[in-house]
Amino acid sequence: MIDIHCHILPGIDDGAQTESDSIAMAYAAVEQGIHTIIATPHHMNGKYENKKQEILTHVNVLNSLLQSKQIPLTILPGQEVRMNGEMIDELETEVILPLNHTNYVFVEFPSGHVPRYAKQMLFDIQVAGYTPVIVHPERNREIVEHPSRLYEFVHKGALTQITAGSLTGHFGKNIQKFSHELVEANLTHFIASDAHNTTTRGFLMQDAYMELKNEHGVEARYMFMENTQLLVEGRMVNRDEPSMIKKKKFLGIF
Repeated sequence: MIDIHCHILPGIDDGAQTESDSIAMAYAAVEQGIHTIIATPHHMNGKYENKKQEILTHVNVLNSLLQSKQIPLTILPGQEVRMNGEMIDELETEVILPLNHTNYVFVEFPSGHVPRYAKQMLFDIQVAGYTPVIVHPERNREIVEHPSRLYEFVHKGALTQITAGSLTGHFGKNIQKFSHELVEANLTHFIASDAHNTTTRGFLMQDAYMELKNEHGVEARYMFMENTQLLVEGRMVNRDEPSMIKKKKFLGIF
């Protein structure tokens, strides 16, 4: 199993704080059946910058540590980029780090809304030769209330990644229900842990894939798992034609 979104690098954002934390997360990942993780520290999210070259150094250090402890887990480089107006410049100057040096780039919206320039920025990212992957859209208030926004982005070429804990109900029943609706409408393409620790924000990947299989069938489970491999290899992922979700507003989901 591959986890494409995880805050396992120590001491650089709100994920693992120490090397011991990272090791504990690594053991937990292996217990889940995960053999490869893309480390995705925050970039341009509040106080965190975590530029490309710094992340590459941290990934090399952690891989060496895991090897010394004979933990069968490989860390690949990535970044979770909060959408901002400098993204194209930062892609060109290699401040932004695409996932495992592919053309896939994580894009994070603020939790409460979608930036007004999001449509243009997602388009510009694609024109620059990259594929934007919108992370945890099921946890964005505006998208939950107006899922047509997400449909527009996916219809125009963006991909999305939902959180394992969202699918299992860790973030509440409303977000769980909406996550299943995104799967059903072909509005999401990856499941990842977004793990920050081993307690409150763990991996939950086995449970999520079981939930996916139970609700959407074996083929859906296989497709989502295959997509993570295709992403890591920089290949074209599986995607079906998206459909619209008609929603009423959810009150008090956060």
